Amino acid sequence: MLQKPVYMDNHATTRVDPRVVEAMLPFFTETYGNAGSISHCFGWEAQDAVDAARTSIAGAIGATAKEIVFTSGATESNNLALRGLADRPRRGKHLVTVCTEHKAILDPAKRLARRGFEVTYLHVAPQTAANAGVIDLQELADSLRPDTLLVSVMLANNEIGVLQPLAEIGALCRSHGVLLHTDATQAVGKIPVDAAALQVDLMSFSAHKMYGPKGVGALYVRRGSPRVRLEPLQDGGGQEGGRRSGTLNTPGIVGFAKALELCREEGADEQRRLQTMRDRLATALSDQIPNVCVNGPPLASPELRLAGNLSCCFENVDGEALMMSMRNLAVSSGSACTSTNPEPSHVLRALGLSDEQTRASLRFGLGRFNTEEEVDFAIETVKDAVTRLRAMGGVDG
Repeated sequence: MLQKPVYMDNHATTRVDPRVVEAMLPFFTETYGNAGSISHCFGWEAQDAVDAARTSIAGAIGATAKEIVFTSGATESNNLALRGLADRPRRGKHLVTVCTEHKAILDPAKRLARRGFEVTYLHVAPQTAANAGVIDLQELADSLRPDTLLVSVMLANNEIGVLQPLAEIGALCRSHGVLLHTDATQAVGKIPVDAAALQVDLMSFSAHKMYGPKGVGALYVRRGSPRVRLEPLQDGGGQEGGRRSGTLNTPGIVGFAKALELCREEGADEQRRLQTMRDRLATALSDQIPNVCVNGPPLASPELRLAGNLSCCFENVDGEALMMSMRNLAVSSGSACTSTNPEPSHVLRALGLSDEQTRASLRFGLGRFNTEEEVDFAIETVKDAVTRLRAMGGVDG
């Protein structure tokens, strides 16, 4: 029997997998020591668990354990990457990023601009292009300067699911001697991610996007030459090699590792299932509701987008009103982290959508626990709500 309400906002966060909860539970009530307390067995056990999790997470992204810095999530990781690097005495004060980045990149970039840094914002291909949402590598190459400190490009976009050609971006940055950071929190656990192969120097990701707990994430910091050095955002006990002071969240870190382990083991089959459900949802909405458009790359180009992502524009309907009229279906109008901002989505506007089209758009995020029955429910719920709202507004189709 269908359980209501139905959750289809898995880009905002995911339900914690019961197997992850099971792995975490002993570290709340049994092995509850502080991983930094190395004078007794309680601390040793916690430290061993953190070390094992660090090694597991590092292996999952083609890194070494010493390249993983645990944080509270991708937002902190992004801030540590940009601001921590900028606070070091460096050869330049020029940053390059993309206009469709998450606010956790755009806002730190604005902060640095107020401190005298110069920021270049790359454009993306418009909605009318076959590679909608993808950056132009030539524009990136042309933007690089002798004083460029860092390039930051999101691997998978949180609103339209578009995948950037990060391997090519990494090779380009490496050839120019410029450091590359990527916000990969929507990608890790969903698609294969190898930090070394992508030639990234810094990479942010978090547990709660991959069926792990909230409040724990990581920043990959490449070791080797040239060494990537960061100034900490906070001072204290000197944990994480002095880069992130604070008592380690041992249960969260253990859950983080377990969640990523499950994604590695089951991810390929899971992503195929999500893509099949996503395509059926998109086809039904387009076929059964007039004037519906998919935002972002074409669904027929799976190499350009996440399998579980679907962003649709329902013309002549206000997206907020549409969501409010579907109390039993949890979707979103864009990024969860900017849901209190009444401005139209900066991602959709970057694709060339009008403010009206942007406000008429909703994001569906399918995940591990969604079912075919829930997809059917979503189709009927959206169709009924759109039809009703258009009738109220005097719009026929």
